[in-house]
Amino acid sequence: MNTSKMDRETKKLFVRQKFTSVTNRYDLLNTVLSLGIDHLWRIQTAKALSDIPPGPVLDLCAGTIPLSIVINRQIGRPVVALDFCLDMLIYGKERIKGARWEKEISFIQGDAEEIPAKERHFAGATIAFGLRNLADPQRGLFEMYRVLKPGGVLAILEFSRPQNPLFATPYFFYLEKILPIIGGIVSGDREAYEYLASSIKAFPPPQEVAKMMEKAGFNPISFRPMTFGIVHLYVGRRPA
Repeated sequence: MNTSKMDRETKKLFVRQKFTSVTNRYDLLNTVLSLGIDHLWRIQTAKALSDIPPGPVLDLCAGTIPLSIVINRQIGRPVVALDFCLDMLIYGKERIKGARWEKEISFIQGDAEEIPAKERHFAGATIAFGLRNLADPQRGLFEMYRVLKPGGVLAILEFSRPQNPLFATPYFFYLEKILPIIGGIVSGDREAYEYLASSIKAFPPPQEVAKMMEKAGFNPISFRPMTFGIVHLYVGRRPA
């Protein structure tokens, strides 16, 4: 499923529909299909916010809030979980009922390209596996910069294309041929996982993502691969 030729609003509608369709099985599939490594990736993302100003953290494209929970556990900050898929936020809210961090995580249905928050409000921001789903990622980065306090940190966790051909070839075979079958059987929506493969292949390489962050105003910027380059963690700071 190639969304590169869709206009902005059509892609937004498509992505919302796909994520709504897999809500109840989304966390399970992420864990099974990544062999549990996705949890370790989120821990590293949360740790990237260890040196931020006082204040709350904004978790964009929060989905069923797995990263929001890890952030609160790791650095003890209140978290605002934002996603434009209401079903996922409702599912996430239900999953933390009675947990000690229930009062530490609040929920907002909203668009990461038009963040409903005032300027310089958040000490940190994260977006896990969501930047490539935005209709206009550059616009989203400008918004993330806008809502961060001076000295605030943005941490982006995103899929990427492994560069080692010995690993990349079997990985993309798995991504394009195996994952949609498994995802389709478990979630009932094979197209959602076909989209996952195509969106990863269409996403810019790490150097270009870093340039987009620089264009938005972040400085300094760093990025590093994890798990043979399956994902990259990007970290940018709004200058003080």
